[in-house]
Amino acid sequence: MNVAETRRRLLWHGMLLFLLGLLTGLVLEQFTNLRMGLSAHLEGVLNGLFLLALGATWSEAVLTARGRSAAYWAALYGTYGNWFTTVLAATLGTAALNPIAAAGHAGSPLEEGLVTFGFVTVGLAMIACSVIVLWGLRGRVAS
Repeated sequence: MNVAETRRRLLWHGMLLFLLGLLTGLVLEQFTNLRMGLSAHLEGVLNGLFLLALGATWSEAVLTARGRSAAYWAALYGTYGNWFTTVLAATLGTAALNPIAAAGHAGSPLEEGLVTFGFVTVGLAMIACSVIVLWGLRGRVAS
């Protein structure tokens, strides 16, 4: 996939995730934990905006094909995974890694473990993506 195609895909995914965030906001009352549901709404919207920003700057990052691929897939996993894990936490009413948003809710040990795994892995993916892209944006572009 070339730089222009990847950029366009990031923009498309950004708009889709933004839309998913908006739609999540419309069904807040259906969640077991309303605070976590609100967090899921915000995660969708903000992660969609992140993908739009990443798509807008994608051609500026000087990276190898492998670096671009790693950043792209980490961004998609991290953003969609963050939204999905937060929706899952809101649906199950878990408290994993979010004691403030948990609002006294708690899930079974399996549910808490699943949500914890989700939040840890998406956090690591987003950090990896950010470091890779930041590396690609360092210094000046050769003329």
